[in-house]
Amino acid sequence: MTASDTHHDTGADTRADTQANTDPEEVEKFDALAARWWDPDGAFKPLHDINPLRLAFVEASVDGGAGLAGKTVLDVGCGGGILAEAMASRGAAVTGIDASEGALATARLHLKESGVDVDYIHTTGEQMADERPGAFDVVTCMELLEHVPDPASLVGACARLVRPGGEVVFSTINRNPKAYLLAAGLAGLSGIITLCDKPQTHVTLGSLMELEAIASAVIGGCILTGGRGSVIGALIGAFIITSVRYELIALGAPSAWFITFVGIVLIVAVLFNQALSRWLLRSSA
Repeated sequence: MTASDTHHDTGADTRADTQANTDPEEVEKFDALAARWWDPDGAFKPLHDINPLRLAFVEASVDGGAGLAGKTVLDVGCGGGILAEAMASRGAAVTGIDASEGALATARLHLKESGVDVDYIHTTGEQMADERPGAFDVVTCMELLEHVPDPASLVGACARLVRPGGEVVFSTINRNPKAYLLAAGLAGLSGIITLCDKPQTHVTLGSLMELEAIASAVIGGCILTGGRGSVIGALIGAFIITSVRYELIALGAPSAWFITFVGIVLIVAVLFNQALSRWLLRSSA
């Protein structure tokens, strides 16, 4: 029997196994988004955009760049089949597995449009590893580790699924401070570019952003009590303020943290201005 046959025949026990290393909230979220998998401008646009790069990386990883033609490939966490179909179009015999029934339904429906052949199975990596250990030349697991309760268990399952000498390819979000800082910086830059691209403005466009503007100017070198500053300095300050905002959002911090940060910047600026004024008065005396 194939893994697909086993899934359909074992009923409730298999459904329980399928949920062993899954987050029900994550599965529900992707079920709700199932109809949008193949919209290149929708919720999964980033996956469509990077798919050619991912496919090229996988091909380059197999047998020194020999490609996927003739290989048996398992795509763990295949979702709507974006990568699975691309690998099948390169001549691989692809099996895609996922915990989301909705995503798999969309993936199967899209096969009628694309004309490629992919075997989609509703199961988890761990269950598949128990049923078909060492059965695949290549195992891919893209953007799934961050969605399961036990990533180490899934990594172990992928290792059991690949044949000796085969390739396992993972892709997941980097969650170290450097990655958060880089993402926040790029978000800040994109915010400035978006603002510059606006075809029109309005007198109330900056409403409720006064403190952020003042903090940006202060960080950029302006003095609250008056003096000289620079446009470049103010832009750098705005970039830093926006970067901090989006880094806190990425960390899931409460919105009050950003307001607190802006307040601290202004308090420090006031204290610095007072100290500078006293120093100038002593110097002139």
